[in-house]
Amino acid sequence: MLDPSIDSLMTKIDSKYSLVSVAAKRARQAQLGAPHLLDRYISHKNVGKALEEINADKLFYRLSERTDLGSRYE
Repeated sequence: MLDPSIDSLMTKIDSKYSLVSVAAKRARQAQLGAPHLLDRYISHKNVGKALEEINADKLFYRLSERTDLGSRYE
């Protein structure tokens, strides 16, 4: 059984794609030496640690504002 569960993670981030993107980016940061956001982790792997951080509300994402690309292709 995965901990945290996908059901609990989906309450934090609205899509599986966004969840995977955020977790992968954080895992890369951790691999490069970024500081830990939690005191204790269950997982030993960086992706698992990133998912634990998301579940603990220490990690989230926000949408950036985009410019209108429609006029570029007219």
